[in-house]
Amino acid sequence: MRTLLSIRYFLLALVILAVPAASRAQFSASITLAPPELVVYSQPICPQEGYLWTPGYWAYGDEGYFWVPGTWIEPPSEGLLWTPGYWGWNEGAYAWNGGYWGGEVGFYGGVNYGYGYGGSGYEGGYWRNNQFSYNTTVNNFGGEHFRNTYDKRVSVNTSSHVSFNGGSGGITARPSAREETYAHASHTPATAAQTSHQSAAGGNHEMLASVNHGRPAVAATAKPGEFSGKGVVAAHGAPAENKPEANKAAETKATENKAAENKAAESKATENRAAASKATENKTAENRAAATKATENKAAENKATENKATENKPAASHATANKTKENNAAATRSNENKPAESKPAAKPAAKPEHTAAAPATHTAARPAAQPAAKSATPRPEVKPVAATPAAKPEREAAPAHTESAPKPAPQQHQAAPQQHQAAPQQHQAAAKPAAAPKPEAAHPSEEKPK
Repeated sequence: MRTLLSIRYFLLALVILAVPAASRAQFSASITLAPPELVVYSQPICPQEGYLWTPGYWAYGDEGYFWVPGTWIEPPSEGLLWTPGYWGWNEGAYAWNGGYWGGEVGFYGGVNYGYGYGGSGYEGGYWRNNQFSYNTTVNNFGGEHFRNTYDKRVSVNTSSHVSFNGGSGGITARPSAREETYAHASHTPATAAQTSHQSAAGGNHEMLASVNHGRPAVAATAKPGEFSGKGVVAAHGAPAENKPEANKAAETKATENKAAENKAAESKATENRAAASKATENKTAENRAAATKATENKAAENKATENKATENKPAASHATANKTKENNAAATRSNENKPAESKPAAKPAAKPEHTAAAPATHTAARPAAQPAAKSATPRPEVKPVAATPAAKPEREAAPAHTESAPKPAPQQHQAAPQQHQAAPQQHQAAAKPAAAPKPEAAHPSEEKPK
């Protein structure tokens, strides 16, 4: 086996030496076995603006052809476009013409890589004012909104998937004069990310054409070097058993992570529910405590109000009783203090016959009124008035009035001292008719004319 490989490398060296210097840079390998047809796949979603699509291709290694998945790549600088590499037949061998970055897209063998690379030029987009504008008809944005886009229909040939130029069954396209000239210009080689991406594919056994039969499980990726995850796209018709072990492990890991995330989410949700329930219980307990406290305070206030009313009621009753007692006492004193003369005022008018007996009665009552008479004015002032009763007989009733006035005097002597002052006046008035008995003594002289 080693001898056969040595012979192949010796023949490759001879081919390279036989190629003119101008085209020697385009070839990196040369073999006699034609590469497989291109893999059919769907373009993954562009990860972000500024990334450019680089199509997948077959590369050659120690174990034969292996598939290098197409991927989105960040260009080395603004304004550069990617020219894909291609296999070309020359002098009985297939040689690989590596891709490069440049100001425009050069010749890539007429191979229809798809997604803007239809065999000549590039229709997936262009640079304008250092911003790349994407053609929405050939690029997958996954529903994301890109600022710089346009819509231009592109004719897509899906009848052929030939992956090489020249030789038996190969594409017969030839470069134009412009493309030929540009092929000899200065270019920027593939980036480190692209080189690493190809190396990773070469180290993956599942990417060998002898293993996947042209339908690899990883036909394209969203970013270089990422051969697992949601950004991976399998070839159309790729059987499940052809999935690489790395992908299986990645899927298993993703499943485990998903289960762990779900478990964590459930635990978090349970904790949140428990916390919410606890908070609700605490709030309910607080509300109940507040309601109980309010009820107790209300009951205490009502009790205090009742006690206050109970206390105030006896006080009010006592005050009322005292007020009534005071009013009764005042009424009693008022009744006691009324002048005694108001009571006998009508008696002289009712009994005029007392006129004759007035002197005897007055004489009998004088001892009872003696104290008042002592304090009265001296009698000599009464003598001049003694003649007036004779001219006015009606004053004879005064002695009767004088008789009744002395009777209650002993009872009211202490309570009503003012009456004693009135009593002498009565006695003075009574003294005026005291001279009346004198004419009675003269009655015998009146009998003389008889």
